[in-house]
Amino acid sequence: MQIPLDYYRVLGVPVQATAEQLEQAHRDRTLQLPRREYSEFAIQSRKQLIDQAYGLLKDPNKRAVYDSKLAPTAMASEAGGATIEIHEQQLIGALLILLELGEYELVIRLGRPYVSNGAANPSELGNTQAALSDIVLTLGLACLELGREQWQQRQFENAAESLETGQELMVREGLFLEIQAEIQADLNRLKPYRILELVARPLEDKAGRQQGIELLRTILDSRGGIEGANDDASGLGVEEFLQFVQQLRSYLTSSEQQALFEAEAQRPSAVGAYLSVYALLARGFATHQPSLVRRAKQRLTQLTERQDVYLEQAVCSVLLGQTEEATHALERSQEADPIAFIQKNSQGAPDLLPGLCLYTERWLQQDVFPFFRDLSQKESTLKSYFADEQVQSYLESMPPEDGRLPNRSPSFSYAPVPTGPPPVMPPQPEAVDPQLAEVAEQVATLSPEGQLSRSPERRSGSRRSAASPKWGRLALVILLGLLCLGAVGVLLVQIISWLSGAFSGPRLQGEPLAIDLARPAIEIPAAESTTAAPDTSPEGIAETTIQNWYEAKAEAMGADWNTAALEEVLLDPALSQWQNRSRGSRRDGVYVEYDQSLEIVSAETIDDDQIRVTAQVSEVAQVYQAGTLDEEASYQDEDLTVEYLLERQGDRWLISSYEVL
Repeated sequence: MQIPLDYYRVLGVPVQATAEQLEQAHRDRTLQLPRREYSEFAIQSRKQLIDQAYGLLKDPNKRAVYDSKLAPTAMASEAGGATIEIHEQQLIGALLILLELGEYELVIRLGRPYVSNGAANPSELGNTQAALSDIVLTLGLACLELGREQWQQRQFENAAESLETGQELMVREGLFLEIQAEIQADLNRLKPYRILELVARPLEDKAGRQQGIELLRTILDSRGGIEGANDDASGLGVEEFLQFVQQLRSYLTSSEQQALFEAEAQRPSAVGAYLSVYALLARGFATHQPSLVRRAKQRLTQLTERQDVYLEQAVCSVLLGQTEEATHALERSQEADPIAFIQKNSQGAPDLLPGLCLYTERWLQQDVFPFFRDLSQKESTLKSYFADEQVQSYLESMPPEDGRLPNRSPSFSYAPVPTGPPPVMPPQPEAVDPQLAEVAEQVATLSPEGQLSRSPERRSGSRRSAASPKWGRLALVILLGLLCLGAVGVLLVQIISWLSGAFSGPRLQGEPLAIDLARPAIEIPAAESTTAAPDTSPEGIAETTIQNWYEAKAEAMGADWNTAALEEVLLDPALSQWQNRSRGSRRDGVYVEYDQSLEIVSAETIDDDQIRVTAQVSEVAQVYQAGTLDEEASYQDEDLTVEYLLERQGDRWLISSYEVL
């Protein structure tokens, strides 16, 4: 059978490799064993291919014939350009080599046909249960690494699909429980990212967005609610999850938030109750449904026992035409800045209703709507709200609530604030109640166009002090609830501090999905460094580049196995080799601490884009297995003479190859 590989890639060397480089690569590849879970059959199958590649390439005559047959893409060591012929019994060895080269999708494509209904074909693979286990392990590891690679590329749903494929295969075969647990841990930490990606999809993608909401509900159930402290395995603490919920809100519609937060309010959840009020108010005002406003007001009544939410109650009363009750709620509110705004805009009137109407319209339009995906660009006014016949009909038939003042009648008696010439009013429907029409007329006079300006000047003016949502009071609601449970201390201070500030703005800043969720399972590669080398001489370039290589190597083989810096200092095939070594060490729980010294012996400029460097190197390596020093594996190499070939890539110098002399 044909496998898309060439012998140079099997050894991990360039086509220009010398005989010494071939010998060194063969020795390194032979000593670099696969994971301990692989059978001896798989290890020997891999070794056969490595020996086969070395046996051909070390013979100059055979190598010349082989090179002449390679396609140009294969000569550049690109996957898919050349193939090699293998026996069926060597399949697992070929899959292992492809896995080490990072060809995860190719491994999955080649290996899946051999695992069908829980059984591999023994006659083809030359083994029985061991063959099945080896292929399942290789496919599972390929899915795991592919998922992590897609995670780094911010393809979160693709990453989840890859991880779930690998997990499903191993669960079905009942194999490799430790790797199953590793995949499950990644899936748990991936959930918040998946939710963000799914709910940010276009509104037309109803199935995908609903999937994201259902995932969110599973996290909420695991945590015990928005402010719950149960471990959902996502890695998010209480404060971080509150930030995550805030990030989500601008991707959810008003109806989605209403359903979600009303369900949360039933836990009970103070945060859920408060957010449901905002969703009900937003939908009620935007879609002219006073029944939703009434539900919001009823929910606020449950919060007044603990918090000052009288200003929100006053807004609800305005939208329900309960003017006396609105005034009564304002009298009980302790919100100094909004009250000052309302008073300022009610000068010359017998009561505070003009200012309250203006405050209501501005607050809903500029501070509430931006948090809802379907309302962020919507324009809505009190004038159009009260002119709606359905609104009029509902308000006229709405009975007085228990313990509440009845709707005011017959009409408002205050005079409008003189802010300019009166607007030209369109004809009103015949059924408009004089009382409600006058409310709309008053607000239209205060805002001459009958609607609020959305210009930056208007948005950055008095709105901030007058209409900022009261998340600080919500923090106190949470505080009281947690105090009842005994959860006090630093966590409460953090929550209060964050809620009082993070929720104060009307909309989130930055590009969609550009948040940094806490403790992701895979470290996202750092941004490319733009620091210039201090010395541009060949010796200075050599010393800086090789020192950067030592630092990248220490990170890649260290306790975090961070390979991001390797791409800044190495070119293939060395890059792929060290990336694979890092992945192998991570799988085996092995990390290394290095102590290195470097002396540049010579730096010879070959051309404008290449420098050959000879350096004297000393290296001490302490190898740790599962956190314990492995003295037998640790080593100390002194006075090594190493030759490096540096190549210019744009404004950077990278190492294309190196050899111990």
